[in-house]
Amino acid sequence: MTVETPPLAWVTPLPTGRTLRLGLERVRYEVVGYFRQTDTVFFTFLFPVLMLTIFSTAFSSQTFGPPGEELTAAAYYLPAMVAAGILLSGLQNLGVDIAMERSDGTLKRLGGTPLPVVSYFIGKLGQVFVTATLQAALIIAISALVFQVPLPTDGESWLTFGWVFVLGVTTSAVLGIAISALPRSGRSATAVIIPIALVLQFISGVYLAFSILPSWLQSVANVFPLRWMASGMRAAFLPASFESGEPGGTWALMTGALVMIAWLVLGLIVCRLTFRWIRKDG
Repeated sequence: MTVETPPLAWVTPLPTGRTLRLGLERVRYEVVGYFRQTDTVFFTFLFPVLMLTIFSTAFSSQTFGPPGEELTAAAYYLPAMVAAGILLSGLQNLGVDIAMERSDGTLKRLGGTPLPVVSYFIGKLGQVFVTATLQAALIIAISALVFQVPLPTDGESWLTFGWVFVLGVTTSAVLGIAISALPRSGRSATAVIIPIALVLQFISGVYLAFSILPSWLQSVANVFPLRWMASGMRAAFLPASFESGEPGGTWALMTGALVMIAWLVLGLIVCRLTFRWIRKDG
């Protein structure tokens, strides 16, 4: 006979200060654990840096953009790689990581401790913010120092970068927690989640210019947040003249914000309905 555990431990009232303190302690634990996993560091932390290097080298003889304002491949691909890094740090990393923790019994053991789910989530979200921030800083630094990419000098561009980054990281992290319920086992987690992240990158203007994709594929990509993260990052890093190359001739930042917020809310709902310390059928 299978006994179903309560879906969420956060239903038990706990002092807010203690919940936050435990969450911050989990952030440190999660960050240290993250950088101890060589495969995770490569495929989520260093992968965008590697792809930026490959594209910048492979297309070093080409320029991108309107006549008179052409950019190098490194400058053109920089915003896309920052957006891809956000997706990998949040959706892919957390999705696989939590599915593995559920499969190997880590979540079951945590369910037997006083640790509330809210603190666990704070730890995961904090880890994504720390690693995504370090990753973005590394990508931008390599672009500027190695590939001589000129960075924005006006506050408005950096403000755009800031809110797109924070909203993108939060949305990707929450979706990573939500999608972790999809794999039936830890072994299948990478096979289920990585292809989803890879397809989203190809249809969202990360590796291929969004404007060259078929209109029906653009419509599909418009539903998902990565397309708008990439567009927002292009708005932050690329000259204003590149805006005309976007669908509709605009960065559509407000639309992008609404799409990301909608996915954030949906992800929170899915997390609330599906997250358990152990699987319901376990």
